Amino acid sequence: MNVLLLSRYGNLGASSRIRSYQYLPYLREQGIEVTLAPLLPDDYLRDLYAGKRPAVIPILAAYVRRIGALMQRQKFDLLWVEYEIFPWLPGWLESLLLSKATPYLVDYDDAIFHRYDLHTQPLVRRLLGHKIDSVMRHASTVVVGSEYLRDHAIKAGARRVEMLPPSIDLARYPSPTPAQNEMFTIGWIGSPTTTRYLHRVHDLLADVCMHDKARVVLVGASDLGWQDVPHAIHPWSENTEVADIGGFDIGIMPLESGPWELGKCGYKLIQYMACGKPVVASPVGINTRIVEPGINGYLAETKHDWVQALTALMADAGSRRDMGAAGRTKVERDYTVQLNAPRLAAMLRTAAGQA
Repeated sequence: MNVLLLSRYGNLGASSRIRSYQYLPYLREQGIEVTLAPLLPDDYLRDLYAGKRPAVIPILAAYVRRIGALMQRQKFDLLWVEYEIFPWLPGWLESLLLSKATPYLVDYDDAIFHRYDLHTQPLVRRLLGHKIDSVMRHASTVVVGSEYLRDHAIKAGARRVEMLPPSIDLARYPSPTPAQNEMFTIGWIGSPTTTRYLHRVHDLLADVCMHDKARVVLVGASDLGWQDVPHAIHPWSENTEVADIGGFDIGIMPLESGPWELGKCGYKLIQYMACGKPVVASPVGINTRIVEPGINGYLAETKHDWVQALTALMADAGSRRDMGAAGRTKVERDYTVQLNAPRLAAMLRTAAGQA
């Protein structure tokens, strides 16, 4: 079986890496050959994370390359699409390009449709507001990472909707050991584009860390300018992310409570738990499914909730150990590549009509 993977990014993009690239070795072993055709190169993301404005010419070149890839679709049994073919282009063009004989499977781990249907510009909402619904409706299979995305796909009229949770490769996450920190370490992992959520917990982190009681380690964050919170920012790397998380005592995931956040799939929580760390997270969307309060971490909505959860974990190493072990067990049960790769392979074959 031959599949053309039309991902949004290369391996540097978290969504592409987590939802498709990490599964490729297993798929190859199962006789599913995947040809890569990412839309945007890694340099685009490097510039984006560095705060540089994207240049027009490279983006146009990326769209031309994608058209070239689509011209070869007759060689493939299935198109595997991440989100959409061409961001910000009209739905009728998307439908035209995807209306040929080759079936396609489309994957979502974010509420991409809200970039259009909730856009501040009325013209964008009018022209593109139903674009993703059309992509979902004409797909052979829609694969999603959360219930919120699943419900939207069903409402859009998708013929087949499958759930595939975000997963970690157990081969990269060895059995965890407790962190050996002189100071209690609160950790976060993400990207410059998600750093904004940390501002929601700035004041409470300043209180918790007061008088050198704790510190914060941020992996992949942009500069926050925090003067009253002892913190370190580590650059993200796929080669070092597991070791960085291993150095946390706990992991946090603050979020706003909005439509975009409802579509998130909680991957950083799964990473923390895979490393044996208890978690504290905002009770938004799928976080309420992943976090079992008092078992593998806490859900915290108000400042009081956050301070209470953080100080309780800081004071009790035994609870951290037990919650971390419970989190690891949950990940091993539900959120591993080893478990979910066969499911993905079956979804691809079904979408291509080869089940």
